Amino acid sequence: MVTTHNLGFPRIGAKRELKFALETYWKGQSTRDELKATGKALRARHWEHQAKLDFAPVGDFAFYDQVLDMSFTLGNLPERVRGFHGDRLDNYFRVARGRSAHGAQEHSACCGGVAAGEMTKWFDTNYHYIVPEFDASTNFSLDPSRLIEQLAEARVLGVKARPVIIGPVTYLWLGKAKDDSDRLALLPRLLPVYAALLDYFTAQGVEWVQIDEPALVTELEPAWREAFVTAYDALSARRVRVLLATYFGPLKDNLQLACQLPVDGLHIDAVNARDEVALVAAQLPDSTVLSVGAINGRNIWKTDLNAALEWLEPLYRSLGDRLWIAPSCSLLHTPVDLDSEQKLDAEIKSWLAFALQKLDELSVLAGALNNGRASVADALEANAAAIENRRASPRVHNPAVKAAIARIDAALGKRASAYPLRAEKQAAILNLPPFPTTTIGSFPQTGEIRHARSQFKAGALDHTGYKAAMEREITRAVKEQEALGLDVLVHGEAERNDMVEYFGEQLDGYAFSQFGWVQSYGSRCVKPPILFGDISRPKAITVEWTQYAQSQTTRPMKGMLTGPVTILNWSFVRDDQPRSVSCYQLALAIREEVLDLEKAGVRVIQIDEAALREGLPLRKSHWNEYLQWAVESFRITANGVKDETQIHTHMCYSEFNDIIASIADMDADVITIETSRSDMELLDAFDHFNYPNEIGPGVYDIHSPNIPGEDHIVQLMKKAAERIPAERLWVNPDCGLKTRAWEEVIPALRNMVAAAKTLRQGA
Repeated sequence: MVTTHNLGFPRIGAKRELKFALETYWKGQSTRDELKATGKALRARHWEHQAKLDFAPVGDFAFYDQVLDMSFTLGNLPERVRGFHGDRLDNYFRVARGRSAHGAQEHSACCGGVAAGEMTKWFDTNYHYIVPEFDASTNFSLDPSRLIEQLAEARVLGVKARPVIIGPVTYLWLGKAKDDSDRLALLPRLLPVYAALLDYFTAQGVEWVQIDEPALVTELEPAWREAFVTAYDALSARRVRVLLATYFGPLKDNLQLACQLPVDGLHIDAVNARDEVALVAAQLPDSTVLSVGAINGRNIWKTDLNAALEWLEPLYRSLGDRLWIAPSCSLLHTPVDLDSEQKLDAEIKSWLAFALQKLDELSVLAGALNNGRASVADALEANAAAIENRRASPRVHNPAVKAAIARIDAALGKRASAYPLRAEKQAAILNLPPFPTTTIGSFPQTGEIRHARSQFKAGALDHTGYKAAMEREITRAVKEQEALGLDVLVHGEAERNDMVEYFGEQLDGYAFSQFGWVQSYGSRCVKPPILFGDISRPKAITVEWTQYAQSQTTRPMKGMLTGPVTILNWSFVRDDQPRSVSCYQLALAIREEVLDLEKAGVRVIQIDEAALREGLPLRKSHWNEYLQWAVESFRITANGVKDETQIHTHMCYSEFNDIIASIADMDADVITIETSRSDMELLDAFDHFNYPNEIGPGVYDIHSPNIPGEDHIVQLMKKAAERIPAERLWVNPDCGLKTRAWEEVIPALRNMVAAAKTLRQGA
């Protein structure tokens, strides 16, 4: 019989229960025990959803991040949080976000805040993890309490549990050394802790443990490849059976390495590495299980089950009980339940599968393999009809859009003049001081904003009333910025639910869910729009709001847009055409918005490309192709404007030092980036690359409630000025401020403006 299993389940809850429990706790409005009770209830519910599987994951649930969980399991805490008293969970939140709960006396009296851990993207997804920190003195000590507790919960519920942990090599690969030490030098210290953890699992009666090593789908230097051999040889004396899980891409030159490691099973991503299935099956030892990820764990389109069976059936005949099937990766990256969607267009809904429906697809595949296709004939027939309906639907294809794509040429992406000439013209119009200050776009999404939006969507507030409510919030944001003394203002984006979903709602070719939430980090959830067809812009999107904001001030007002690459990467994207084609369609649509803003008199336009780095293929050998169309898409969007119009772009929480030349090729007049959590480390690229245009290194970490001091900001900017000429530096936060409260934002921005004034005195 084929074995079914899952690598991980969405932890936020179908109704975002975890998000609301976390935020209530952080505000001091609930107890630690209440938060833990919510986590326990969610785990129980999620295991119940997976009851039909032969194995369900344990340890995939995290209150903030699975990598941070692993750091605590391994006893790898940053020095700045060691020695704090209180519950383990409080230290956990100190690393995650700089502090634990607000208003809890034991914390406010003695602990306060610390620097939050650095956060970056989990491989090529929009999920953010907390980066493990190492130095030459790092030691590890086992704390299995989290996993043992969850195993006990699962056993009480009758769950056939398989613990999930991040593997030792990937854990080191994900981290950063805070000195000049070699992370791999820590492997001999780390492996005994992993061996002890596996012994704990054996003592608990665990049959299988899943060890995630997704670093195996990247291009590894020889030392890292050798580290895999060293690590798994050292762990080969274990008594528990190990399923080594890889995902997000093909193994390629690491295929033979992965097949030869002394493990009991190997999981590969058959969605992204379909051609490797037969190769892996041929190279694995006869006693080793092959787990194939046959269901896409990252996108929401139905699996073509009949097509999947065409290659699974011969594999099953060859491997028999050694074949396991699963989603390609953890379902963390998909919404929970499509059945919750009552307003989604019925035809489009028929094309989709969320996490629970993917588990249903897995059961159909298993039924067909174990008992023949006839045993699940109705399900296969319904699936085939949905696949064909989507393929043939006229709603997917727009000949006018395809014709516009065919007309794209190189001239479309070129500015009229080079940056030095543009900069002179822009300076004459904007008349900004040295170290100009601005923000990244959004301001707090207050209760009043959310109430007005929900009332409008429910039909309890008409368009006139909604517009008036948003204009009040825009006016407030403008007046607060004027009072603070910011130089270039933003309208605050009160009318926007999300920087991608908002634009998708205004474009043809998109559909939207009510409850299609996925976790981005911690309590931050996003609801990616569904890009199902050819994209076009029926009408202007932001012009009216931006014009209203400009009417409230004489200072420059930035038009705020999301760029085509970010809209693409933060959507559930159609899989029936190359991503590059969809990106060019988005570029042409947003280009129209840029030109309309310019016609309306907007002289500063920011086009966010927060996800440019995120979209990079995991293997560097494939980067050039992606960067060519991604950068060109931005240039098509941005570069139709006159010299006098200043184009900004923004990138956050991404390692972009190795693509700095491509970022320069975007030719934005000003780029703003995240640097505060990394203490300006991300500016190391400028030691060897002469970035030609202006840059705003973020000095306010908006993902932490901590308020940066003036002196701290000055010091960060002085570090930046060591690499970039001061006359080309801007002062700004790391990212938008929508997730923060006004009582945090105002003092932080006040300190930022004061720091800019101090810097000007020394200029």
